[in-house]
Amino acid sequence: MLGVDDLARAKEKLYTPVLSDVLDSLGHTSQAMTPNIRPLDDTVVLIGRARTGAYMAVCDAGPEGENPYELEIRLIDDIKPGEIPVLGCAGNLTIAPWGELLTTATRMRGGVGCVTDGLCRDVRFIRELKFPVFCGGIGPLDSRGRGKMLEIDRPMACGGVKVRSGDIVFGDVDGVVVIPREIEEKVFEAAFRKVDGENRSRDELLQGRLLADVYAKYGIL
Repeated sequence: MLGVDDLARAKEKLYTPVLSDVLDSLGHTSQAMTPNIRPLDDTVVLIGRARTGAYMAVCDAGPEGENPYELEIRLIDDIKPGEIPVLGCAGNLTIAPWGELLTTATRMRGGVGCVTDGLCRDVRFIRELKFPVFCGGIGPLDSRGRGKMLEIDRPMACGGVKVRSGDIVFGDVDGVVVIPREIEEKVFEAAFRKVDGENRSRDELLQGRLLADVYAKYGIL
């Protein structure tokens, strides 16, 4: 299993296209989230281990006195350093399960970002915090009475990708990819090699060599 230093090096050196290419080469061709999952800040890079929460659509807030946020609160209060809440809303764009207060609570627990295929709100405040959030859109609607978290730490779908707690999530301006924990070491080892090859290819192209010749030499495009 990759450690904190490994993830820090990956955050500095890697990017989603190279990780997606490596996953493709290993037969994992459905690990990139749908292109509508975008960062609130294009300059941030997100990497960490997923903590999953799955939502369902509802039509009311439930019985009087019931806490509709019970599981969200449980998930966020249990976040460990380096973890990322990943909230699957089945693409429901009528709710915003993420906002400023969850951001603040997650930061204080050592969490390093959030990914949801639902909406995000309180965006101005989150951008000021430079906290990496990737979401399916921006809107003011609370989840209360519109969506309810059903379970946490169970395999679920977010942005069209199966995500499990413990999988590595990597996001940047090009999108979000999910690296299954069983193959994480193989993926990152291959990704660093590919980046080295891309750097060599770029250097030779800058020297004026033909793309066809560089591709023939390195097999990278």
